[in-house]
Amino acid sequence: MRHRQRRRRGPGGPSQITARLTIPFVGEISGTWEPADAERSAAWELYLELVTRVSVEELSADEGFLREALSSLYTFFGTTRDILRRYGPDIAPPLAPGHVSFAVLAVTVLNRVLRPLLASWHPRLAAYESQRPEGRDPVAWEREWEHEEVLRRAISEVRSSLMSLARTLQEVAGVSDLIDLPAPRGPENAPTGPVRGTPPPALRGVLTLSAPPPPLRIPSAEVALAA
Repeated sequence: MRHRQRRRRGPGGPSQITARLTIPFVGEISGTWEPADAERSAAWELYLELVTRVSVEELSADEGFLREALSSLYTFFGTTRDILRRYGPDIAPPLAPGHVSFAVLAVTVLNRVLRPLLASWHPRLAAYESQRPEGRDPVAWEREWEHEEVLRRAISEVRSSLMSLARTLQEVAGVSDLIDLPAPRGPENAPTGPVRGTPPPALRGVLTLSAPPPPLRIPSAEVALAA
């Protein structure tokens, strides 16, 4: 019996798009993007990073952990720099006026969106966390912080920028929407038996956050593309 070998799908997507990026307190930048294959591959990698982090997940007033959000944004900063290094000059070609590239959009997000948030808010939150009494729940302590609401708004502004970047990367990579996925079934449609992958009752109380993540170290003034 003959079997057809499945062919590996190469980079796809449009040959040209209008890329738009929202910058907090600045406005919108846009330009024509004519992505090369290397840029399409890099776009998929960065898109996957965005959709699997808290970066594009909205934090409502009564949920989420600000330390976790800042830590996720910081690691996304490092991952983006790694992608820029690995793909090199192929994703940063010389451009005509009014055009953008993967590198232009990525570095703009790092220097104009993420760096101001992390440089301003990480040390302020860390200073407050250092005052937490021993044994005090870190989430409850964080929500008593006088600047908690302001930081939530700042993270929300950054989230808008990352969302616009994610949508642009999705279009360039030529992949499906992994952000607005269908919601899980409600309790009325849930199976009556144990759900696969759910920890047993004895362990559920153990799988909770007992302490904030370690302090972050903010990179220096400019993004370095060299190792």
